[in-house]
Amino acid sequence: MRRLLPSLAALLVALTACAGDGGGGGSGAQDPIRVGLIVSLTGNYTPLGSEDKKAVELAVEQVNAQGGLLGRRVELITRDDKTAPDQGIVAYNQIKGEIDALIGPVFSNAALAVEPLAQRDRMPYLSLAPAQEQVEPIKSYIFVTPALSSMYAERYLQYIQAEGIRTIAVAWDSKSAYSVSGHESMVELAAEYGVTIAVDEPYETTTSDFSALFQHVRDSQAEALVFWGSGAPGVTAAKQYVASGLETPLFLTGSQASTLWLEPMGKDAEGMIVQSAIGVVGEHLPAGRQKEVIEQMAAPFEQKHGYPPPQFAQDGYSASLLLFEAIRKAGSTDKTKIQQALETMDLITPNGRFRYSPTDHSGLSPEYISINTVRNGAFVPTEWAKEQLAKTVAEAG
Repeated sequence: MRRLLPSLAALLVALTACAGDGGGGGSGAQDPIRVGLIVSLTGNYTPLGSEDKKAVELAVEQVNAQGGLLGRRVELITRDDKTAPDQGIVAYNQIKGEIDALIGPVFSNAALAVEPLAQRDRMPYLSLAPAQEQVEPIKSYIFVTPALSSMYAERYLQYIQAEGIRTIAVAWDSKSAYSVSGHESMVELAAEYGVTIAVDEPYETTTSDFSALFQHVRDSQAEALVFWGSGAPGVTAAKQYVASGLETPLFLTGSQASTLWLEPMGKDAEGMIVQSAIGVVGEHLPAGRQKEVIEQMAAPFEQKHGYPPPQFAQDGYSASLLLFEAIRKAGSTDKTKIQQALETMDLITPNGRFRYSPTDHSGLSPEYISINTVRNGAFVPTEWAKEQLAKTVAEAG
């Protein structure tokens, strides 16, 4: 059986136990290990990228407090992709010669733009974006940290089926790779779960009026509206949904699993259904390794920033743990050895248990996604999700 991570403390102790580089491309033993981070710090995805940055910085601080990796400090080199694919390319080209591995971007379109460059350069790359195209087909140096859009789609369909819902409406952002991928997967899988899509409506990231969408849903037989979107549209559509008086339940995806959505929504968010990574609802999990790892991130993050780590922070921290463990297993910053270590990874992170392989560079399964209700301004797993997550945690140990 592959080794699982019992706690972050255990990981950090293991990391510091390995001295020397053993093939770090000529770097001296005292040179820092340089990790690149490209995220959106300006532009539409600033709220997402800024949370990823906070989480990766926390992980770097923690590992350095324990002596670093392979006896060397970890140095973070951060660049802003400005929520634009071309700027993601610019950012990558600025730092590619300085770094040993790369984390990010969170914006799927930027991640897809950087991906072929990282693959060309044989750069170990842990993406913070959930777009399916990144790992289908497999590219040897490209790995994904969030659950894929297809997994969010399937998890919702599992819940929808369990709730006895047979007909739904789907709205999706035609300019977002994340949204397009999620929509395509939902359409492809719907029949498998006995679900019919009565309204299938695209919109654009810049859309500011969703009244037509709500009228189409009202005129249909849809029993739920699944809204695929990131950033501003998630707030705009949810607020207009409340104002419209539409009684068809609104289902939102993991991009809204954050105080960045909760705070502007305020009391209007009460009762809405929102997906999230398992780490967002860690306090509701039974005791076990999964909960321990989540708490080791959540407590210091909240102490430092004054609020629980949102969905995007979970992604950034999980990516850091995966990369740190790969470097430890490789015993080196040699890029090929890191890539090979990632392909044999079996690790519990705040996002769930990752089991990468040469044929699976996403590593997660839908069972690590929670379906939540907003209650008193917080995400609380539905009764169905509590039961499902308890099984998942028990199986992980």
